[in-house]
This record gives sequence, C-alpha cells and structure tokens, in this order.
Amino acid sequence: MTDKLNNDMGGTVVLKRNRARPVVQRHPWVFSGAIARIEGDASDGDIVEVCDAGRNWLARGYLNQHSQITVRLLTWWQDESIDRAFWQRRLEQAVAARRSLANDPSTTACRLVHAESDYVPGLIVDRYGDWLVIQFLTLGADHRRDEIVDTLVELLAPRGIYERSDVDVRAKEGLKRRDGLLWGQDPPELVEILENGHRFLVDVRRGHKTGFYLDQRENRARLPVFCDGAEVLDTFAYSGSLSVCAAAGGAARVTLVDSSAPALELARRNLTLNGFEDRNAEYVEGDVFSILRGYRATDRCFDVIALDPPKFAHTKREVKQAARAYKDINLLAFQLLRPGGVLFTCSCSSAVSADLFQKIVFGAAVDAKREAQIIGRLAQGADHPVALTFPEGDYLKGLICRVE
Repeated sequence: MTDKLNNDMGGTVVLKRNRARPVVQRHPWVFSGAIARIEGDASDGDIVEVCDAGRNWLARGYLNQHSQITVRLLTWWQDESIDRAFWQRRLEQAVAARRSLANDPSTTACRLVHAESDYVPGLIVDRYGDWLVIQFLTLGADHRRDEIVDTLVELLAPRGIYERSDVDVRAKEGLKRRDGLLWGQDPPELVEILENGHRFLVDVRRGHKTGFYLDQRENRARLPVFCDGAEVLDTFAYSGSLSVCAAAGGAARVTLVDSSAPALELARRNLTLNGFEDRNAEYVEGDVFSILRGYRATDRCFDVIALDPPKFAHTKREVKQAARAYKDINLLAFQLLRPGGVLFTCSCSSAVSADLFQKIVFGAAVDAKREAQIIGRLAQGADHPVALTFPEGDYLKGLICRVE
C-alpha cells in the first residue's frame, strides 16, 4: 500500500471498508458492490485512481459504471502512467512471451494477447498467418482501439487486422456488437494456417470465437497416439481439427458430429487439405445428444471419443444446469466406448471448476457402470496463460480417461 491519496487528483474510486484485499493482491476486477463512492470528474472509459477507505492509493484502471465490474485495473504502480507508451509496453511483453511459438514454422496461428492474463483487460489478439483478429470486450479497451491498432501495426506489420467484437459479453459493458476490417487488407474468405504441421482453413470473419479453437492446440497434439487403427467419434466437431489429428494418427474411421452443415463442410475440406480425402470418414449433422442416444440404441461403439462441447455455463447461476448437461454427454460417451477405449472430454466453462468437472465425469462413469482411469489432464495452451492473481482465466479443463 502506498501514500495517502491527494484530494486534487482526478476521478477516484473509494472502496468500502475491508474491501481492499483483492486489489492489494492484484486481482484486476473491482466490482460495484465493493465501491463506497466515486469522487471527481470521471466518465465511463476514463482512467481512475482506486484507494481504500482510508484513502491510501492502491491501483489505477479504467471505469465503467454500466458494468458490474466497475473498474478494470491496469497498474499497481503509482508512478506508471496509462499512456500510449504503457499500451506499447504491455503489447510488446505479450508478443515477446510467445516468441518461441511465433518462430515455429510448423505453427502459424496462436493467441498473442490474452486479456486480463496478459494484463490488458478486455483485449484479445489472435494471429492467423499474416492476419490479426482482434476483440475489444470492455469499454476501456474499446476506447483505446485506435492506439492499440496502431501499436500492433508497428509491432507486427500484419497484412491486415480484422475485428471480431461480435460477442454478447459486450452488452454487459454497454457496447454494441461490431466486426469488420480495422486496418490493411481484408482477409480471404478462408485463411490457411499451419498447426503442428497440419493445414487448416479458418473462417476468421464468421467462425466460432475468432475462427478457430486456438486454446486446444496442445490437447489436439495428444490425440493421435490413441488413434492407430481406431474408430473415432469427434463430437461438436466444428471444422474438424480433432478429426485431422485422429486421421494423422492412423484412425481407421472418423465420425464427425455437429449441428452445423457449413461447419461439417469446412471439416471435410480440412481433412482433404491434409491428404485424408480417402479416409473412411462420416459426417453427421444434428444435435449431438440425440445422435449419441441413437448410437446407444443401436449398440454402436467406438474406440476413441472426443467431447469438446460449447460453454454450458456462462455464469455461476447456470452451473447446476451445465453440470447436468456435462454428466449426460459424458454418460453417453462412456456407454459408447469399447473396453480399453479412450475418452477425451473437456469443459470451457470457467464457472465449472476442474474439481467439479472431474466429479461430474466420475458420476457419469459410475452411472454408466464403467471403470475408468485418468491417464491425462487437458488445459488451455501456453499462449492462453493464466495470471496467478486471476484464477478466473483458468477456464479450459479436461480429462483423458481410459475405460476398462
């Protein structure tokens, strides 16, 4: 804790008594319920000082009274100004942390800036070959869009920067959805990337997230060892990235299930792009839960099943409902696996902890009357780091289970 706050400073957020501890411990969020009052002339999006009830200076961040997270903290150093040089330093640090990945010729796509865990709240920057795809998820980041784009151009010299701020979370910040070209050349309809030597076509304009599940890169690399001669079921297959890895591992047959026909067509193109057009592949459009129940009714079985569903819980209020969905889908998978089979199962719901997810999978195995062993744990890749002061950033968790 630093010196007493001067009364002549700009906008100041004064915390309630006994509510300073998270800020002192460098958690980047200040919730509205922790705030006693806001002093001075501060508008939403402005930089404000944060102090405790005794007016001791604690941190500095940007304000948004429209959001339950009223202040997103940027620095805990009193002499660090939030100016253009600040943003340049933070972006340079984030990019430098991925240098080894950026220098790997077998991989041309990764996350370069991971919001709070890279100490830039609300900013996502993903690289897809020569293009950058960017998301501004908070008002404070959105207000600094131009200087962030200019800094990225100077730092990385991309062919173009495309915005995908078309996500629902912006509504919580009082922002509208927005997408389109920000700088340079428009990306092609499909951008080709490399990941661990595999080729993928990515729809950065309309695809899920920013176009590809970059956070699963390291998990995908673990799949092929289980697939030689196997019959593989890839659920929620999207653009077929897991199926490509399974085919590369020698899978005898790959069945891809997704509710989207365009996604399955893109998956087909990705398998073909990697030389697996003759692979015995089946593309099934429909609700994953219903299709798996149909497989169970006809006694169809698989050697490897991958479950990578969308986020079932967006808030803590939805955890119970999400737990039922996770248990249901994992129960079906256990029932469809042959003895000795392997289950890759994931959750990207940050509200569902790794401990809770393991308990859900355990319950599914018990109800399916199957013995299972955990032989591996799955997590988001190293380009999606988790700041120790921000455990909420640890959103992706998963298990590799062998069924006996």
